[in-house]
Amino acid sequence: MFINVFTIIIIDNNNDFCSMKERVTITLDSELIRQIDKRIDGSIIKNRSQQIELLLTKSLGTYRPEKALILAGGKVKKMPGCMTEMQNRTVAEHIFDLLKKYGIRNAIMSISFMKDKIKDYYGDGSRFGMSITYVEESEPLGTGGSLKLAKKYLTDSFIVMNGDDLKTINIPRMFRLHKRKNALATIALTTTTNPRQYGVARMSGTRILEFVEKPKADEEVSNLINAGFYILEPEVIDIIPQGYSMLERDIFPKLAKEGKLRGFITAGQWFDITIPERYEAAKKKWMGVSPYGEDE
Repeated sequence: MFINVFTIIIIDNNNDFCSMKERVTITLDSELIRQIDKRIDGSIIKNRSQQIELLLTKSLGTYRPEKALILAGGKVKKMPGCMTEMQNRTVAEHIFDLLKKYGIRNAIMSISFMKDKIKDYYGDGSRFGMSITYVEESEPLGTGGSLKLAKKYLTDSFIVMNGDDLKTINIPRMFRLHKRKNALATIALTTTTNPRQYGVARMSGTRILEFVEKPKADEEVSNLINAGFYILEPEVIDIIPQGYSMLERDIFPKLAKEGKLRGFITAGQWFDITIPERYEAAKKKWMGVSPYGEDE
């Protein structure tokens, strides 16, 4: 038995994104259709057309950003956060595992504290299966300033991620959402049982309206917090001011007002090792990045 499937124009429910697509007719075996339908989750992938497009995109190798900027300027207990030991390896090596899992092998490391030690250890990245470029801060520039320093290397969609936390995240799914929603920035969000310690996201669908910083017990708008992992477009760099700036304070609120900031909720592992209790928890509970299957 064969079934015809039609690709149609897809219009976002919030009327803020319209992706014009060529209409095609394809004939597929019913078993293939069944396998396709099993992959439709009803949230990010809502119909057969989107799932078929995703499969084709993966097959052609364009389903994830090509580069990641790792913010490795922080320190934990007098050591660079990226070099903090975690289960007999450095935190950055676990980060590399996540990137390599999805075919991302080009990393830019933004460094400042003990930068020579970092460069000596990671080198050009080849012994870790990576290609590493460095940008060096002569003074603290914040997350925004670090990004602006790396501008010449970032000419297409790219990842920005903290170099001092551990996480698993389904990068292709997040990238898919980012592109479907025509976002300039998409933030990975994770849940917490105590949102009053963090800035929490107030959302409408996948659109982030604002972050409410350390809300009181009766003011909690959600339990979703910033997981320190972003997918950005190069246009974001152009609105970053010179000198010290923070994406979270100076850039993301502007994008939220313009409807260009999205949130991707991940159920994967997440440990902020700059917080002592989370570092201790990570030493016991971190399961590493599985090379098989896709992360939640």
